Amino acid sequence: MTQPPPQPPPPLPPPPHSGPPRGDVQVRCAGCRVILRVKTGVVEFSCPTCQLPQMLPPELLSRARTQPPPPIQSLPPPPPPQQLKPMNLQQQQQPQPPRPPVPAHGIDPTKMQLPCANCQAILNVPHGLARFSCPQCHVELAVDVSKLNRSLTAPQSQSAPPSVPPPPPPEEVNEEAIEVEREEDEGGTAGETFMDYRPPKLSIGPPHPDPIVETSSLSAVQPPEPTYDLRIKEELEESKALSCLQIETLVYACQRHLQHLADGSRAGFFVGDGAGVGKGRTIAGLIWENWKHGRRKALWISVGSDLKYDARRDLDDVGATCVGVNPLNKLPYSKLDSKNVGVKDGVVFLTYNSLIASSEKGRSRLQQLVQWCGPDFDGLLIFDECHKAKNLVPEAGSQPTRIGQAVVDIQDKIPQARVLYCSATGASEPRNMGYMVRLGLWGAGTSFSDFSKFLGALDKGGVGALELVAMDMKARGMYVCRTLSYKGAEFEIVEAPLEAGMEAMYNKSAEFWAELRIEMLSANAFLPNEKPNSSQLWRLYWSSHQRFFRHLCMSAKVPVTVRLAKKALLANKCVVIGLQSTGEARTEEAVTKYGVELDDFVSGPRELLLKFVEENYPLPEQPEPLSEDDSVKELHRKRHSASPGVSVRGRVRKMAKWKPDSDDESYLESEAESADDSNDSDDEFQICQICSGEDERKKLLHCSECDKLFHPDCVVPPVTDLPSEAWICYSCKEKTEEYIQARRVYIAELQKRYEAALERKLKILEIIRSLNLPNNPLDDIVDQLGGPDKVAEITGRRGMLVRASNGKGVTYQARNTKDITMEMVNMHEKQLFMEGKKFVAIISEAGSAGVSLQADRRAANQRRRVHLTLELPWSADRAIQQFGRTHRSNQTSAPEYRLLFTNLGGERRFASIVAKRLETLGALTQGDRRAGPSLSAYNYDSNFGKKSLMVMYRGIMEQEKLPVVPPGCSTDEPETIKEFLTKARAALIAVGIVRDSVLANGKDTGKLSGRIIDSDMHDVGRFLNRLLGLPPDIQNRLFELFTSILDVLVHNARIEGTFDSGIVDMKANSVELLTTPKTVHVDQMSGASTMLFTFTLDRGITWESASSMLEGKRRDGLGSASDGFYESKREWLGRRHFILAFESTASGLFKTVRPAVGESIREMSLSELKTKYRKLSSLEKARNGWEDEYEVSSKQCMHGPKCKLGEYCTVGRRIQEVNVVGGLILPIWGTIEKALSKQARQSHKRIRVIRIETTTDNQRIVGLSIPNAAVETVLQDLAWVQEIDD
Repeated sequence: MTQPPPQPPPPLPPPPHSGPPRGDVQVRCAGCRVILRVKTGVVEFSCPTCQLPQMLPPELLSRARTQPPPPIQSLPPPPPPQQLKPMNLQQQQQPQPPRPPVPAHGIDPTKMQLPCANCQAILNVPHGLARFSCPQCHVELAVDVSKLNRSLTAPQSQSAPPSVPPPPPPEEVNEEAIEVEREEDEGGTAGETFMDYRPPKLSIGPPHPDPIVETSSLSAVQPPEPTYDLRIKEELEESKALSCLQIETLVYACQRHLQHLADGSRAGFFVGDGAGVGKGRTIAGLIWENWKHGRRKALWISVGSDLKYDARRDLDDVGATCVGVNPLNKLPYSKLDSKNVGVKDGVVFLTYNSLIASSEKGRSRLQQLVQWCGPDFDGLLIFDECHKAKNLVPEAGSQPTRIGQAVVDIQDKIPQARVLYCSATGASEPRNMGYMVRLGLWGAGTSFSDFSKFLGALDKGGVGALELVAMDMKARGMYVCRTLSYKGAEFEIVEAPLEAGMEAMYNKSAEFWAELRIEMLSANAFLPNEKPNSSQLWRLYWSSHQRFFRHLCMSAKVPVTVRLAKKALLANKCVVIGLQSTGEARTEEAVTKYGVELDDFVSGPRELLLKFVEENYPLPEQPEPLSEDDSVKELHRKRHSASPGVSVRGRVRKMAKWKPDSDDESYLESEAESADDSNDSDDEFQICQICSGEDERKKLLHCSECDKLFHPDCVVPPVTDLPSEAWICYSCKEKTEEYIQARRVYIAELQKRYEAALERKLKILEIIRSLNLPNNPLDDIVDQLGGPDKVAEITGRRGMLVRASNGKGVTYQARNTKDITMEMVNMHEKQLFMEGKKFVAIISEAGSAGVSLQADRRAANQRRRVHLTLELPWSADRAIQQFGRTHRSNQTSAPEYRLLFTNLGGERRFASIVAKRLETLGALTQGDRRAGPSLSAYNYDSNFGKKSLMVMYRGIMEQEKLPVVPPGCSTDEPETIKEFLTKARAALIAVGIVRDSVLANGKDTGKLSGRIIDSDMHDVGRFLNRLLGLPPDIQNRLFELFTSILDVLVHNARIEGTFDSGIVDMKANSVELLTTPKTVHVDQMSGASTMLFTFTLDRGITWESASSMLEGKRRDGLGSASDGFYESKREWLGRRHFILAFESTASGLFKTVRPAVGESIREMSLSELKTKYRKLSSLEKARNGWEDEYEVSSKQCMHGPKCKLGEYCTVGRRIQEVNVVGGLILPIWGTIEKALSKQARQSHKRIRVIRIETTTDNQRIVGLSIPNAAVETVLQDLAWVQEIDD
């Protein structure tokens, strides 16, 4: 929809006598916006600039002339003349008088044309858009589909001559076509996410001991030809120390290390293999290969110093027993190759923390390593578990980590080093790839000048673009990523509803935190200069608030965890429970406070609350009381010492102290000068303040307070003896005593205020102690599952609380015993679990790094593992690492994963973070975002999530109408909606999202209002965090409202073709390569190429296939009474659509199959099916209708023969051409993006990644979909094209 141009176009010049008759019209092109001259008789035309086919708007159709169109006449510039290509001429018998030219807007054939109900302007409305405002008169409009046909086909004006043909009826909104189009945009089902993996181009070495898989997206990409010849090849074939997969990694890494980037530095390699594939042994093989070439020095950087034992074991396994492993943490800071240290060659093993360490003398480990390597170092630089460097390019507002910076620095300082990046989670999102500078994805000689440009392109390209990065890296021979097959592993999300007692506790806690906030606000208001501390206070408040409720959520899952664990043990399985926080800090604080013997386990939430209030409750400063005796003297002393009235020589300046302010400075200057020249004459005579008589200074009294001089007789009462100490005149004395009296009153008031605040603080602490709050979950679970004798604890904590043998009270004791050191306690516990002496293990992130707990064939305990995640980690990297503890090579059975959530909306915050990371982690490091466990249903922190939040907030604040009915409300009862909005506003005020709240008076008495600041409007994280602190009822209703709005927005985006669904599978019964693929680009370094493929797809289902599907269902006894053939109740362009529907055994909904496009992804309910379709009893009618639609759909789309996109439209077309650019994509990314931006249809402008497999030879291609209309532009923009020989 467009607005009319601000100024009318220039009038037409008078036509010459031989020229055309007046009456031409000006039309603005619906595509490129250029003004075109349309000659009489032309109704349909295509723009000569953008080639968009279009037709005249309805109000100008009556101006079509009877004469054949004369030659096109140009408009005077501006605008520039345009020549039209007539497509259809309509003639009429009787000419009409000429009319002045009318500027109008062309019809956009990708949209439907509807009249505005207010101003009658014809608007271009996108299909599926239900609500919008008119750009001309700004009236809010809604589309009524049932009345659409009637409103568009209004009768022609009576004044028009009968011979003028009526405008062709606008195309009806074909709801079936919209549904099919939406499905085409989304693509088919995901298919097999993983494919079995075997090295495609190498056959050296034995097969891997366990089944290994690769994502189907990555498996569609072939690596380059291997050209490197291993020196240790024969040795490896004899020893069989490495599998064929590991040897393949060695060959490609060594091959890549022979290449150089455009800036002269050596290219690096990325090993992204998952847990169990054996990255450690691969690294050892690479070190041994380089050793054989005389490169005797290597740096191996990892996460923990204990892993040096694993490094030694791996080197011995590959036969490199002569290569020394030198742990850097045991070596001094002096030169490593000096006589004292003596590390001449071998592996220097260090941690990422060592990389940033430095000595007291300022010598850093980084300098030491660079000096040992030397400037021409070309040995191995290994970043093991390189995700430790991931925050080099942090999100806005944070600083880069020192580790990330050090990783980049060492790569810069030794540019010829052979860099190896190793991690299963090295690129959980593109921002975390910033340190991988040696991959050559950005910088000189690439499409992206720097990392920020690379990041920007990926963000714009969405999930599909991330998936292409992994595929690109594999195609260029710089990346491998295989993972242990998850076949047999089970993932289940277990909801743990709050029990009645827990729900009451949660409600009470939510109320308490809301009251505590008001209390803190009130207490803070009394403090002077509260602003500097205020922001810090509220940061601490909200972080404690989040931790408290997170703890509470975790405790709510303890009963379900214990129940699931006991059930698994009864089924002869063993249990691994994963959590993040052990609550050690709170426990140690409680033990320090109350002693080692306690009545019960420590409550983490209670201790957290107590600590927060004790340390942060805003108390006014306690005043210092004035002592009775010294107060006056002290005050005098202070005043006297602060007095500036003493000159440089120690004399009191005459009169200077009390001269009026208006006197200029020259007086004091001249006085100071005269004081210097007076030869101390001022000391001899001075003037009395009362009688103004002159006398010797020593005979006058000097007031130490006001600095004035008096005769002893002049003061009342007179002073008989000259005082030996400092003297104060009577007027000063009175003032001082008044001041001290007032000060005493003020201090008493401050003391009273302080005591009142202290009393309130103590009362709050008392309330906290009386709250019924849950115990530390870790201690609780260990206790309920049989205590430390039955449960192996593999965590980072030093001590634990153990229940006394008599069952009364608990005692704090160290986790280790006399025989086992604290360093070895986790290894000992792991051993007990693997030997079957304990069948439950609890692991935390801190304790379980690198630990293997799988059902190992070599271990005594081979029971199936049930892995319960009581608490999800903060990031997907950590979740994947924790899942990898129980799923590793050489296992007898794959684990069962149970992810526990409570039924609280807010707790999904943690799932949301992890889901987002898992989604992009799967996309980047495995080329497929579905590769991680499916948590995408819980990913709310997306662009659509942010938009939904804004819509919800505006609806709650009554700035806009909500697009959905709030949960528990009804449109028939408006008061229920009003009541919900009031409760929702109150809830948002309670958790600090609505600020500056006011209770209205007058006609809106009792109505709450306030404001939500802009930064909060889009902050989904903050909303989900704060949501945790609300009572479960309103919390869940708010969350349900948020997700309902999100569903609506995503649904609309799917209809409009703007939803990014990542890799789309193109499914069809027949997929064939139409022509020989064309090479459109070749990468100079790796030789990898970019290809353009053209496929023909036949998606149809014949009548025979459809009948046999239905018969098969009935024969197997899986059919229902409603299964069968249906026809649509409505007609479109005189035709009905036919479908086959049968009930799905899994969901109870109905699957539908269409003659033209096959099986639909979306299932529909029986009620929806019966609303739109009627069941056919006559098989003959069904057959005729089915075969007719099957035949027609091979030549045209569902919009009919007059579809405005013509041959370019593929909606519902059975046979279609699909163009895919596959192979290497990143180098030509910008070219494709530019070509797609010129497309007319919105869904064609979006970069879409598709996966397609030929049915004849099973050739799988993954790449960018190029619409037919854009192919020529893409080929023209690329440098060259050549045919490929078979």
